[in-house]
Amino acid sequence: MEDIRICYIGDSFVKGTGDSKKLGWVGRLSLMSQNSQREITHYNLGVRGDTSADILARWEREAHVRLPNFSINCVVFSFGVNDTIVENGITRVSLVDSMKNAREILGIAKVKYNVLMVGPPPIDDEYQNARIKAYDEAYSTVCQMLGVNYLSIFDILIDNSVWMDEVKLNDHAHPRDGGYELLSRYIYDWNGWWFG
Repeated sequence: MEDIRICYIGDSFVKGTGDSKKLGWVGRLSLMSQNSQREITHYNLGVRGDTSADILARWEREAHVRLPNFSINCVVFSFGVNDTIVENGITRVSLVDSMKNAREILGIAKVKYNVLMVGPPPIDDEYQNARIKAYDEAYSTVCQMLGVNYLSIFDILIDNSVWMDEVKLNDHAHPRDGGYELLSRYIYDWNGWWFG
């Protein structure tokens, strides 16, 4: 049986904030990917409020202690929404700096591990969504340049009533169980996912 370790590194959307089952898309995706031929150990390293700068500062240390050299080691990154929050008239992390952070994170990670990135989702704020969309497109470009598989989820989720209705009825940012179930299925069916 294959020994597979997956670190999911990101923000509150990775953490699964709003999900009553405390699984988020991460737990659901790992569960769907498990079978009799592969034993998946997954680590949810999502931190509420984290930006790309926060993830840059912590990811390598956190992944290193969880991914031994005798297993098949994978890292999934997903971040960006917190970068686009406006504080005192400016975004927490500028688009240029966010791209720089993503390049550094992914450039190091892809040398050591099997790596992919899932883009940032939409929330219930049209002005912030415009910024999220711009960051999503920038991350896609960075990943293409580095040869890292990237899944943009923004467009499919902003047009999905399950995701957007749950976001609006919850805290205007995070979905509930149905949204995370939807996202986990979308990632599982993506041809870039390793264990679909």
